[in-house]
Amino acid sequence: MSKSFKQFFSLDRKLFFSVIGIFIIFVGCFIAYQYQREKIYKIALLDIRLQDYNNLINLEIQQHHQDSLQFEDYANVPNIQHLRITIINFNGDVLYDSFEGAHIPDNHQERKEVSQALKSGKGYDVRRLSETTGIQYFYSATRYQNYVVRTALPYSSQVQESLKIDMHYIWFSIVIALTLILIFYKLTRRLGNSISKLKEFALRIEHNEPFNLPMQSSSSDELGEISQHIMQIYQRLHETKEELYIERDKLIAHLQTSREGLGVFDKDKKEILVNNLFIQYTNIISDYNMETTEEVFGILELQPVTDFINKGQKRRMGKDEKRMSLTINKSGRTFMIECIIFQDQSFEISINDVTQEEEQTILKRQLTQNIAHELKTPVSSIQAYLETIIYQDVDPEKQKAFLTRCYEQSNRLTRLLRDISVLTRMDEAANMLEMEKVDISQVVDTIINEVSLELERKKITATNHIRKDIHIRGNYSLIYSAFRNLMDNSIAYAGTEIQIIVNCFREDDSFYYFSFADTGIGVGSEHLQRLFERFYRIDKGRSRKLGGTGLGLAIVKNAILIHGGKISAKQNQGGGLEFIFTLAKDK
Repeated sequence: MSKSFKQFFSLDRKLFFSVIGIFIIFVGCFIAYQYQREKIYKIALLDIRLQDYNNLINLEIQQHHQDSLQFEDYANVPNIQHLRITIINFNGDVLYDSFEGAHIPDNHQERKEVSQALKSGKGYDVRRLSETTGIQYFYSATRYQNYVVRTALPYSSQVQESLKIDMHYIWFSIVIALTLILIFYKLTRRLGNSISKLKEFALRIEHNEPFNLPMQSSSSDELGEISQHIMQIYQRLHETKEELYIERDKLIAHLQTSREGLGVFDKDKKEILVNNLFIQYTNIISDYNMETTEEVFGILELQPVTDFINKGQKRRMGKDEKRMSLTINKSGRTFMIECIIFQDQSFEISINDVTQEEEQTILKRQLTQNIAHELKTPVSSIQAYLETIIYQDVDPEKQKAFLTRCYEQSNRLTRLLRDISVLTRMDEAANMLEMEKVDISQVVDTIINEVSLELERKKITATNHIRKDIHIRGNYSLIYSAFRNLMDNSIAYAGTEIQIIVNCFREDDSFYYFSFADTGIGVGSEHLQRLFERFYRIDKGRSRKLGGTGLGLAIVKNAILIHGGKISAKQNQGGGLEFIFTLAKDK
C-alpha cells in the first residue's frame, strides 16, 4: 500500500466513509421502504374504490332479490366508463361478465384476486392481461353470500397516474441526507485535524525531532483538550529529561574524577556505569586481566561480595542488611570495598585504596631527603676523587682511573638532573605540552628496534600485541618516555631469557587499557605499592651500579596521568612483574 494511499485513507476519512456508507444504506433502505409503502397505499386506494363499486353492485342485486341468472339487468349500476364487471360463483364459474362477446374461460377459481377473495373475503391483482379480452386490467374482487363480485379497470394512463408514486418525499430525503453528510464531513474534518497533529507529534517524538506545532489545539472539543494536555505533559517531561541528562553528565564527570572506584550494576549483574578507577582496582585485585566488567564477579577475593549480592536478591532484607564492607590486601595495597543493594535489586560496589593518603604523606616527606641524598652521593664521589688527584701523588694510570670514575658520576648526576627536570616540567607545565596524534603500536615497535641489541644480549623476547589502529592525542615524547622506561626497567632488572609482552587488552568509550608484563624475577608484594615513588629502589646498591636514577617509574606514572590515565603494578600470574595502565581516547 503506497504512502499516498495511506494518507488518503486517514482515520478521519475512514470514519467518514464508513459512517456515511452505513448512513447511505440506511437512507436507501428507508427510501425503498417508503416507496413500497407508497405503492401499496396507492394500490389500496384504487382497490378500496373498486371495492365500493363491488358493494354497490351487491347492494343492488340484494334489493331486487334476483337470482344469479338475471344479473345483466343490474350490472351497469356504477356509471364508470370501461368498468368491467364479473360475477363468479364459489366454484369459479362465471355467472356474468359485462364485456360483450368475450370468450369466457370455464373456471376463474385460480385467478389471483378471486382466490384471495374466496379465502379472505377480498382480493386484487394490480396488472394482468385478461385472457377474455386481451386487455390489461386492475382487478378487485369481493366475496358475498353466494357469489364473488369482481370489478376491473383497464390499465390506462389514468389508472397509471392514480398509481404513480409521489417522488417529493424521495427528493426531500436525499436533500436531508446530503445536508447531514456535509455536517458530518465538517465534524470528521475537525477530528482529523486533531488526530493529524497528534500523529505528527508522536512521529516527531519517536525520531527525537523538535516539535514546532502550536501548543494550542485548533479543536475546542474533548479531543482538542486531550491533545493540548498531552503536548503540555510531553513538554514538561522533555524539560525534566534535559535536566536529568545534565545531572547525569555531572554525575558521570564526578565519578570519572573521583578518587574511589565505583561500579553500578543492574539486578542481572550487567554494567550500568563504572569509572576508570574501578577497573584499575579490580584488575589489581584479580589474578588475570578482565576484558569485561562483569568478570569482576568471578574474582576469588570478591566472592564474599558476590555471595552477599546473591543472598540479598533472593530475600527481602532490612535497610542495614543491604550494606556490607570488606577489606582486601593485595599487591601491597589495602582496599576497602563496600556494596549497597537498592530497592530494585540493582547494586553499587565502591573500592577505596585506603593506603593512598598515607603514601602521599610519606612521599612528600621523603622527597626532599631523597633528592638531597641522590645529589650528595655523586658529588661526594667526584669531590673525593678530585681531592686525591690534587693533594696526593698519584701515578698517571691511577689518575686516569679516578678521572674516569669522576666522569661516570658526572653522567649519573646529569641523568638525575634531567629526570628531575622532566618531572618538574610535567608537574608544573603539563597543559603547555604539544599534543599530536600518536600511534601507540608504532611507538612500541620503535622502542623494541632501538633496544634490540640489549634484548639479544640478554636473550629477551619482546612481543608487541597492540593493534595497529590504536591512536591517541598526546605528547609523543612523554608517551615514548613511558614505554621506554618500562622497557628499560624490564631489561635492567627482570633477568635474562625472559619474555616481555605489551598488549591492549580492552577498550571502552573513554579509555584504552594496556598491559606491560615480563616473565622475570619480579618483586616482592611489599614493594609493589612504592614502585612509582621518586627515588624508591628495591636494591639500592644494585640500582646505582646499573646506573638507575630511581625516577624512571615516577616519570612513567606522571606521563600516564597527563594523558588522563592511571597506572598500577601487580605480580604477573606466570611470574614476573605486570604494569596495568590506561590512556584516554582521542575525542
